[in-house]
Parts: sequence; structure tokens; C-alpha cells
Amino acid sequence: MTPKSQERDWLALGRETLDIEIEGLKAVQNKLNGGFVAALELMGGCSGRVVVTGIGKSGLVGRKIAATLSSTGTPSFFLHPVEGAHGDLGMLRAEDVVLAISNSGETDELNAILPALKKIGIRIIGMTGREDSSLGQLSDVVLDSGVPREACPLGLAPTASTTATLALGDALAACLITWNRFEKEDFATRHPGGSLGQRLKACVRNLMHTDDLPVADVETSLGEALIALNEGGLGALALTDAAGRLQGILTDGDVRRALCAGDTDPQASVANVMTKNPSHVSPAIAAAEVLDMMEAREITVIPVVDDDGVLLGMVHLHDLLGKGHLKFSA
Repeated sequence: MTPKSQERDWLALGRETLDIEIEGLKAVQNKLNGGFVAALELMGGCSGRVVVTGIGKSGLVGRKIAATLSSTGTPSFFLHPVEGAHGDLGMLRAEDVVLAISNSGETDELNAILPALKKIGIRIIGMTGREDSSLGQLSDVVLDSGVPREACPLGLAPTASTTATLALGDALAACLITWNRFEKEDFATRHPGGSLGQRLKACVRNLMHTDDLPVADVETSLGEALIALNEGGLGALALTDAAGRLQGILTDGDVRRALCAGDTDPQASVANVMTKNPSHVSPAIAAAEVLDMMEAREITVIPVVDDDGVLLGMVHLHDLLGKGHLKFSA
């Protein structure tokens, strides 16, 4: 009997599936128009909540979209259309906005509640693969999420269409983050139980490296400094004076620039190559603020010093994001 693994080129089928999904995403991207901006304006200007509704696979995707919106500054919740038809519409108010999702646009359970929503005075954004569908006609704004084909080999199971719908919801959420001026601190506030939120609220003193720091005397030679940099495992070497005060930093980028400039005499002082007066922070600063600094200055390691400039520790980007201790050396 032929093993299943030998019956087909499964890698080719898997890649074909992903190609179809990518094709669908590109199709939706190319169809973005003023309707997307109109939907964004409705959601961004909403003084109530964005209520996401749908059934079946569209409902599952809708739950995720609602969760993403809520966690990124746009109050939102998911409403099952059948429950809505049996009394849960009482949770809605005229100041709310509804995002109704149906690939076909002809989902009876969903379309049945839309006239009642309009009677309340709620604006409706329809996300559908058919703009001329019943959902499209009942909506104030239509977002076209239609894809050329499903990735399902039978052409039946929602696959490329649900991926496109989810991505379109992410596009709205990403724009609303900017619209609402939502910041990392706001994200941390809304994720008090999340590991990222906890880390971003923490002080750097609780996250920085303090043991076996990659540090050398500022008078050391470049050759010795390169060895210490390689063994340090952080991609940066702090250079201090005899009192332990930070004088400079040597990074992988500094070494690359020195190589390009031909300034790599191993007997010369490391001070000729290091970055003098480098960015540094105090141990009491919040991790979220350090993360902003790293992004703005395009750096991945920052020394931590006391009020006298004495080196206390070093913090890496991945310490802030909770990805553990990276080792760049072999």
C-alpha cells in the first residue's frame, strides 16, 4: 500500500494554497478605494462602540476583528446575529457603528437584523465579497473583500476569503491605531495580564543585564575590544573609565563602519572607533519609553547608568519584548 506521504507533492500543494491566499490578499488590496476611508471615518468618529457581527466562518473572523479593535483603542464587541434577533439588539445604541461581515452578502440571519439596526439609527459597514448583494445594498458603506477563488481544493470551504476578510479588518485596526493616537503605554494599560504589557510597564532596572556585562576599559586596544564584543553576546561593548563611568560604546555597526573606512588597526585604541557619548538611560525609566528611544534612534542596546554616569547594566531590545537573551557570538 502506498503511503499517503508519497501520493502527492504535498509541498507543492501547500505552496499553491499559500499562492492562492496571497492572490486573494492582492485582489482586496487593489480594490481599496474611498469606501475604506469612509468606513475608517465612521469607526474613528464613532462615539459609541464598533459592533462586529457575522455568522459561521465570518462570525469567527469577526470575533477576532472585534478583539483586535478593542485591544488597540477602538471599543468593540461581537454580536451574534441570531442572538441579536432574539433580544440582544437592546445592547446597541444609535451612536454605535456596525461592521457586518458576509462573504456572499446573502446570509439570511445577518441580513434579517439590518433593517432593525437602521431603524435605531446605526450606521452599517458591510464587508462582503459581493458589493451588489443584499448586505451591500443595506449598508451605508461597503468594503469589497471578494477574492478570485478559494484555496480549498474543492472550492467550497472559506479559506482565501476568510484570510482576506481578516486582513481587511487588520487594515482598519492599524489605521485606527494612528487615528486614535494610540500609544504603547495605552496598549500596556489594556493588557495588564499580558506579558508584553507587563514588560512595557516595568522599570529598566528589572529587565537589564547586570552579570558578566560586555564591558572594557576605554584605553583598551581595538583588538582586545573586538574579542570582548564577540564574547559579550549582546552585539555591543560598553567602554568605561577607571571609575566605571560610561565613556563610549562599540557596536557591530561601529565595527562595520570602521572596516569600510579602513580604520581597523588592532593595536590602536578602541576610542578611535567607538561611539562617544552614547545614548543611555537611568534604571528608573519605563521600558516603554526605552523602546520608543530605541525605535527613534534605530539602536538595539542601551547602557543603563546612575546619576554619576557609572555603568549599572545594559538592556537589549529583546529584553523589552520578552524574547530572552540572544547570543550573537558562536
